[in-house]
Amino acid sequence: MKEAGYPEIRTVEDYEKVIKEYLAKHPTDENGNKNIGLTLNADDWHMYQVTNTGFFTTGAPDDGEYYVNQETYDVTYHFRRPEEREYFRWLNHMNDIGLLDTESFVQKTDQFKAKVASGRVLGLIDPAWDYGEAQQALKSAGKFDQTYGHYPVTMSEKYKDTSFWPAGFDGGYGIAISSKCKDPVAAIKFLDYLASEEGQILINWGIEGEDYIVQDGKRIVPKEIQDKMDSEGNAYMKESGLGLYWNLTVHYGDGIKDSTGNYFTKSNGKSLAASYSEPEKEALAAYNVEHWRDLFPKEEEFPERKAGAVYNIALPSDSKAAILMAKMKDITWKRIPEAIMAKPEQFDKIWDDYMAELEKAGVKEMEEAFGQYVKDRVKLWSGN
Repeated sequence: MKEAGYPEIRTVEDYEKVIKEYLAKHPTDENGNKNIGLTLNADDWHMYQVTNTGFFTTGAPDDGEYYVNQETYDVTYHFRRPEEREYFRWLNHMNDIGLLDTESFVQKTDQFKAKVASGRVLGLIDPAWDYGEAQQALKSAGKFDQTYGHYPVTMSEKYKDTSFWPAGFDGGYGIAISSKCKDPVAAIKFLDYLASEEGQILINWGIEGEDYIVQDGKRIVPKEIQDKMDSEGNAYMKESGLGLYWNLTVHYGDGIKDSTGNYFTKSNGKSLAASYSEPEKEALAAYNVEHWRDLFPKEEEFPERKAGAVYNIALPSDSKAAILMAKMKDITWKRIPEAIMAKPEQFDKIWDDYMAELEKAGVKEMEEAFGQYVKDRVKLWSGN
């Protein structure tokens, strides 16, 4: 991005252009190994990471395998949207011009991560939690200029990236105390402590003097400690316990202050900025923003999702919607790689055959069945 002059990366064309131009100038890395334009992690369940980008690039939120009409609450198996056909056509194009790693659909996750950690992969379409370990290896090696920026890429500027579209209620996590617990009172006291101000500071910041210091009344992470966190990554987290109890407790959101006027979390702007490497700071300054999130559409730009996070609607395993979804998944996970890796002139036939196969397998029946769950939830939550 620095070599390209930090251009705006707003559409897939912008994204493709900067990768193509860099690869033309630098076909290999400093050791003579072939650079890779774009690679995908499609190993087993990671296939969702390949298919879900059909949502984000076409202005729809991630609602599992469904697109939900926010007015009628009718649902569509999201691959059946014409907009997504064009996204997967673009991936087919990236493969055709040699910018997509030909091993994308056969490599294992450890192979994917090894490529990213080598610094040879120019572009990713992948959640940070998936490639984070490999990026951490680059940081540990001091290769900060080979880490990744974050851009709100969509098929065209008529769409908004929906990464920060609030899902509403998301009951994905929960805590239970077993009936066999020897001391339930102690367990409750432990949970109470985690939810307390002291517990929240400990979870997020660690131990004063070891993981952070207080300077002029403000909690900060000294540079030498931040450098250690950057170089050790997950090892530091495991040894210190930072972040390991996140799912065990309620927690304050970013930007909320405690009784001392300090933020509960580090993702509050100043603390987050302090963790950026020099190349990252340079890139953000070039875009005239403080954080990558500033490049993305804001939460308030989107309407309320009255159905909440529909991907967490728990379906009975023997329900029509669940049984049919298993069939659709098998078809999709076969057809998507086939369509992407085909010759461009074959793409439309493969996609049309894919759509016909879904219909034959009962996709409309599945949509109707799942849509009823969504409508029932909206009715229940609205009190009507």
